Amino acid sequence: MRILALVLSLFVLLAISVWWAASLWMSVEGPPMPAGGYVAMWLGIAFSLVIGCGLMMLMFYSSRYGYDERARGERGMRDDEQHDARHVEH
Repeated sequence: MRILALVLSLFVLLAISVWWAASLWMSVEGPPMPAGGYVAMWLGIAFSLVIGCGLMMLMFYSSRYGYDERARGERGMRDDEQHDARHVEH
């Protein structure tokens, strides 16, 4: 029940913010944007989302499969990690 209340309140906040953003978008005065402008805007939004999601996916993939650990080496270690690594080696 608590999760349902949380999800419902988050959806209410989302609806309010979308309504507020749409009302601000429509209140801006100026010449109307041509259809090509809307197409370019939506293509830019979609491209940005694809690139952002793809980079996040690569970050999680590399972290999950240990690529980050192998790339760090001893240079990237903090002082306490270097001490632990030297202690284990000797």
